[in-house]
Amino acid sequence: MYATENDLSQKRRIELIALMNQRLADAVDLQLQMKQAHWNVKGPSFIALHQLFDLVDEAVESYVDLIAERIVQLGGVAEGTVGEVATRTRLEAYPLAIGNGLAHVEAVSRALSAFGHETRNTIEQAGELDDAVTADLFTEISRGIDKWLWFVEAHSQAPH
Repeated sequence: MYATENDLSQKRRIELIALMNQRLADAVDLQLQMKQAHWNVKGPSFIALHQLFDLVDEAVESYVDLIAERIVQLGGVAEGTVGEVATRTRLEAYPLAIGNGLAHVEAVSRALSAFGHETRNTIEQAGELDDAVTADLFTEISRGIDKWLWFVEAHSQAPH
C-alpha cells in the first residue's frame, strides 16, 4: 500500500481495496464479454445488437476506470492484468460457440445480472466499512448496469 492522507483507517482501506480488486476483475471480464458479443453476433438484429453491445462495452470500460482509480485513491494497486482477472472473476465464462442474436442477448443478460448482483453486494459491504464514497461509486455503477440490462433484455421480452 502507498501512504495517503485519506482519513479511512489503513485496516478499512485494505479491506476496501481487496473488495474493489475483486469487482475490478469482474468488470474487466464483463467488458471483454461485451466485446465478444459485439464481435460475434449474427442474425436479423445484427446491427442493433452489434451497436448495443458496443455501447455497453463503452459504459463498462468507464466503470472499470472508476473502480481502478478508487483503488489507487485509497493507496492500493489496481490489479487488472489478464492473469488477475482470469483467476478472480466471479462471472461465468462467456459461451464462445454462439452467434445467434437471441443467444447473445441471453448470455449478455446473464453477465450483466451477475455483475449487478455483485455490485449491489459491494455497495452494502462498503457501507459496512463506513466508506460512503465507495458505496456511492458502486451505486452509480449499479444504476448503469440496471439500465443496460433493461436495454439488452428488451430484445427478448416482446409479447408472443
